[in-house]
Amino acid sequence: MLSKKRLGRANGVTLTVLGSLTLLAALVWSLRGEAEEQPLAGSLTLYCAAGLKPPVEAAAREYEERYGVRVDITYGGSGTLLSSLKVAESGDLYLAADESYCELARAEGLARESFPLATMRPVVGVQRGNPRGIARVADLLGPEIRLGVANPEAAAAGRVVRSALTDSGDWDDVQRAAKVTKPTVMDLANDLNLGSLDAALVWDSTVNQFDELVGVELPEFEGWSKSVTICVLESSTEPTAALRFCRFLSARDAGLLLFEEMGYEPVEGDLWKERPELLLFSGGMLNAAIDDTVRAFEEREGVSVTRVYNGCGILVAQMNAGASPDAYFSCDQTFLDVVSERFQPGTTVSSNRMVILVRKGNPSGVRGLEDLCVPGLEVGLGHPEKSALGALSYNVFEEAGLSERLKASGNVILDSATGDFLVNQMRTGSLDAVIVYRSNAAAALEDVDLVEIDRPGALATQPFAISHATEHKRTLARLLDAISIASSRERFDALGFGWEREHKEGSK
Repeated sequence: MLSKKRLGRANGVTLTVLGSLTLLAALVWSLRGEAEEQPLAGSLTLYCAAGLKPPVEAAAREYEERYGVRVDITYGGSGTLLSSLKVAESGDLYLAADESYCELARAEGLARESFPLATMRPVVGVQRGNPRGIARVADLLGPEIRLGVANPEAAAAGRVVRSALTDSGDWDDVQRAAKVTKPTVMDLANDLNLGSLDAALVWDSTVNQFDELVGVELPEFEGWSKSVTICVLESSTEPTAALRFCRFLSARDAGLLLFEEMGYEPVEGDLWKERPELLLFSGGMLNAAIDDTVRAFEEREGVSVTRVYNGCGILVAQMNAGASPDAYFSCDQTFLDVVSERFQPGTTVSSNRMVILVRKGNPSGVRGLEDLCVPGLEVGLGHPEKSALGALSYNVFEEAGLSERLKASGNVILDSATGDFLVNQMRTGSLDAVIVYRSNAAAALEDVDLVEIDRPGALATQPFAISHATEHKRTLARLLDAISIASSRERFDALGFGWEREHKEGSK
């Protein structure tokens, strides 16, 4: 039997409904009405799973007191609300008791960013002391047991319970034994609290809101925990305000405190800041690929992102000297490896192949790395310590067994921390050949010719890593998602990058 954490009194007001179809019709009517009216300035519309009312209501009132933004909340079953949103296509926020509903909303183009809030587990809710001695599924099936279940088509709890008990082979028996089916877990909990039910299949957090109720864990429910998730709707007319409220609700020192106080198991959230300030270190070659995306992210999220673009060797030196970026987008995995203790494991976003640029018409007849070792050429490479480009360039000569020949030729007359500088030297005719990334070369191909390097080591991969020390891990994860959407990938593709991460479905 579950021990109770903090047992607050439940709000006595429950939704009066005749059934999920009636509720669906009412919600659609309500949503359509709101869509026809101009939203009041400083207000947001939230559609919220009914079982989450206590902490969400408290957080919304606190947010309004602090910032003057009213949050109007409509409660219902997660599934019922989602069905309504598909029809009405209005509102700012959708809060579901199971993250899969937000995933469905994203897949259908109804939602965009999502924020996990808390974890819930299905249990058998019973009155304190468990007077009926419920301990297993078989105990729910007797004719004397007044059992209640949530409608799987309307409520997240009903859907999860149905899935778990279908897997165990018990769902048909439980469904037949149920005396009532309700559209929300709060309807069941209120009936249970009043004594009109002996048992109800609800969330652990649901019974934690009632002094006289406890939850019984069943082995059939092991592994069926679900994440309470709020997402921003594509229909929102004030997405920045909606995202700011989501950050408040999901902050460990703001909204999540209320979830914990009311018997939920909160996730690890960010620290609350009305306008977070983030520091991003990024390899210089990624500037053109990500800067527009980061700027759009700042505007939509209402955050500030200071970008420092440079050779990755220089960035690593700055970190070793005490700089502490919130995230690091490295030119190559090797330059993340040397500071890996500072960061979570990186997510590889893109790849970039090294190429040789030569003068137009290739008068020196360069066909590959060996030709760069022929005495008499003036060659430019990346600096081996200041840039990933330089380190990889020298490594590829080493891999090909050409390091000594290159050194003996004396051809390398220039090294640089950035590939763009080398490209500019080619454009002015100062050099005969350079090794740069394909992305550096993309804008210069009218002025120079390109020679491929057919070596495995000529490929750099770009990981995005979030700092262990940052107070805004969730916000930075959304920045990574923004960098991964389809429109962002198009920028990478246009610059000659390869793509290594799938874009986020349902994003624009």
